[in-house]
Amino acid sequence: MPVSINCTTGPFSLKAQPPRSTRDFPLSRQRHHECDDTRLLPADAFDPPMSASKFIGMMNPKIRRSALYTPGANPTVLQKAARSDADVLIFDLEDAVAPGAKADARQHVIKALSDPALRGRSVVVRVNGLGTPWCEEDVRAVAGAPIAGVLFPKINTPQDAQAAQTMLNMHGVSRSVDLWCMIETPLAILNVQAIGQLAGQQGSRITTWVLGTNDLVKELRARHTPQREGLVPMLALVLLAARANGLCVLDGVHNDVKDETSFEFTCQQGRQMGFDGRTLIHPSQIAGCHLAYSPTDAEITDAREIIEAFALPENKGKGVIQLKGRMVELLHAEIAEQILRTATAIELAAGARASDSQTPA
Repeated sequence: MPVSINCTTGPFSLKAQPPRSTRDFPLSRQRHHECDDTRLLPADAFDPPMSASKFIGMMNPKIRRSALYTPGANPTVLQKAARSDADVLIFDLEDAVAPGAKADARQHVIKALSDPALRGRSVVVRVNGLGTPWCEEDVRAVAGAPIAGVLFPKINTPQDAQAAQTMLNMHGVSRSVDLWCMIETPLAILNVQAIGQLAGQQGSRITTWVLGTNDLVKELRARHTPQREGLVPMLALVLLAARANGLCVLDGVHNDVKDETSFEFTCQQGRQMGFDGRTLIHPSQIAGCHLAYSPTDAEITDAREIIEAFALPENKGKGVIQLKGRMVELLHAEIAEQILRTATAIELAAGARASDSQTPA
């Protein structure tokens, strides 16, 4: 059930409690999460009230619960994906496209990016891998396109990530375009911290990692199982490195579209581990993915109660309080603020998308 959040009124409203600057936190905590850029909003950001679309543009919440792979070789599917509810669309020039169809797929993707239905949408293009005959042409083709990011496959070492970034810069890709990295081999897993540390360097574009779980299973000579027992250690390691370096990280795909039980399990598994969302292979998976990666009614209610409790005069200046028989610390208040920001951003994004769909091109 959709959750209604009032973002302009109330004791925990975004106007009443504007996001804090990084100056308000100890230096050790200033490395922020790439999926939460609300901290830089000015205190008067919502005075006077503004449209949802403008609000989202300022808030830049980078909601990435779902990222739908869409084969670049199929113009009809590209068009349908543009009208889906996925948070991110990944137009794929790599795995989903046969070698003989690469050039045509590139043109299909460029044409699709001009679709009015993509206005305001977050679109990422997965190019072919470094060292392939198609990679540089892919990057050159999307250099001036209205995209949010470029996803490079098989980023195995820090040198690979630096080469991808150099290629983006060399071909004049806008600085607003992020570098997304596929983590999908044993070598990448072993180098994941070194790759992540590049995100802290000045001028780095790296914001997001995507798990390539199919390739990992292949390279490990493991088996696909409903509960992914063989992958959990690798998932955890990538997640640790992503969080240590302030990166957004997306879980891998679920191959069996008809196996809803295993899909739901792995969505919940990924969410409980701490992933920001996951990649999908079919639009029918979007709703279930969003359900797993969105705050629940109970989480939102609890978050409101925590923030309201810390706002009480008798709790001013306290680092720990009692709430309904449990100990609640300031870190729980920070988690609560994030939950409310996420819930608000999700609702506003849905509202803005609905409004854009009704606006003539």
